[in-house]
Amino acid sequence: MEQITFEHWQKLDLKVGRIVSVERIPKTEKLYKIQADIGLERTIQIVSSLVPYYSSEELQGSSIIVLVNLKPTRFHGELSEGMLLAAEKEDGSTCILLKPEREIEPGTPIT
Repeated sequence: MEQITFEHWQKLDLKVGRIVSVERIPKTEKLYKIQADIGLERTIQIVSSLVPYYSSEELQGSSIIVLVNLKPTRFHGELSEGMLLAAEKEDGSTCILLKPEREIEPGTPIT
């Protein structure tokens, strides 16, 4: 395993987010388009392959952990502006969202 320095860790901008809307991306098997409140004036959009693991109803309103300063990219034509954190088994049989233990407002930094 490659190790990183504390300075590298400090470059990661991790925040608490709250999922405000979830839509399936048409013509894909696994992708949701998620709007997340991360404490800014606008929500950010995250594309994530959670369809096999969570229904849109289960995700709606959930608190999550978001990597905010990931370079935006496109998946199936949809812009993804961050990454939500999850624990996933190597064989893909299980995927669990990482969440704050208790409720705390969106935008709270993860330290």
